[in-house]
Amino acid sequence: MSIDQRLSELGITLPEPASPVAAYVPVVIAGGFAHVSGQVCVDESGQFITGKLGADADVALGQKAARACGLMILAQLKKALGSLDRVERVVKLGVFVNCTPDFTDQPKVGNGASELMEQVFGEAGRHARAAVGAPSLPLGVAVEVDAVVKIRD
Repeated sequence: MSIDQRLSELGITLPEPASPVAAYVPVVIAGGFAHVSGQVCVDESGQFITGKLGADADVALGQKAARACGLMILAQLKKALGSLDRVERVVKLGVFVNCTPDFTDQPKVGNGASELMEQVFGEAGRHARAAVGAPSLPLGVAVEVDAVVKIRD
């Protein structure tokens, strides 16, 4: 089954890949790996998912935001690779959570993106990960996620 078929089976429609908001490119392919720049969270209507976890946002919103980042990672990969079937393995995700200093559930928030990768790619979607707190993120978003992905030629 192709990844596009898998996405359809899961009821997932990928968003339009976002344009960079500063001086970088969304994906760099080097040495058999795709390095995906940090992707911020945008909801189904195209609005940024904003908030600070531990203050005005809860873990459920954070997980939704992390999943949205994961969807944007997939959209960027599809644009860069032509097909998500070229993904051999999701190697690592970096999850950045806009949160208060006393917030400690960053790993739970990161699961929103991590679980998506496993749903889409199966065992090849299981990855290493860092989930860290940040005092602020670009555009006031709640979560940002970057990725390293092993690709097939």
